[in-house]
Amino acid sequence: MLTVNVFNKQGEQVGSESINPADFGGEVKKQLLHDVVIMHLANQRAGTHSTLRRGEVAGSTKKLFRQKGTGNARVGNKRTNKRRGGGTAKGPKPRDYEYHLPKKAVRAATRMALLSKFQDNEALIIDDLTLTEIKTKGILTILKALKLDETTCLLGVSGPNKQLYLSARNLSGVKVLPASELNAYTVLRQKRLVLTKAALEELKKKKAN
Repeated sequence: MLTVNVFNKQGEQVGSESINPADFGGEVKKQLLHDVVIMHLANQRAGTHSTLRRGEVAGSTKKLFRQKGTGNARVGNKRTNKRRGGGTAKGPKPRDYEYHLPKKAVRAATRMALLSKFQDNEALIIDDLTLTEIKTKGILTILKALKLDETTCLLGVSGPNKQLYLSARNLSGVKVLPASELNAYTVLRQKRLVLTKAALEELKKKKAN
């Protein structure tokens, strides 16, 4: 069993939570995590790169000079990739990089990513993240109390929290997501993970899915 400390918004420890590794996959398989992260990165690629082939660049298709009798090496037209201003041979063209691994593998990777945060002491639990008003200062005060004000962190909540999201959106290192939308890439990308108690319970219930 793993033990994770529980804090309040003032940064005071108010208890602890026991984490059963079995609820989060039991073990961390680095190869699976790697495969799923690469999938997420690939799916974010625009794929709009494009080069001009020899048939698309400007220039005549006429042979530059006759084949024999000039003493020069034989050549074709000026569009060849061997000449300056010519086309690109086998260059990239627009394509779709998106692909998907099996859903069970992706869900398992998400649980393993969470487990890795618990094992590496990079996760903590907060009893509540409710804000009374939409202010970035409110988030900064909480992060400073938790000694996370200079660290990139992911805030996992039990459901949509508009006030929290709007308060944190100006902080480039802070990301707010409902527990249902967490994935291996977002969990591993941020240095620290902060979960509300309600979000942790929600994640524990998803172990059988």
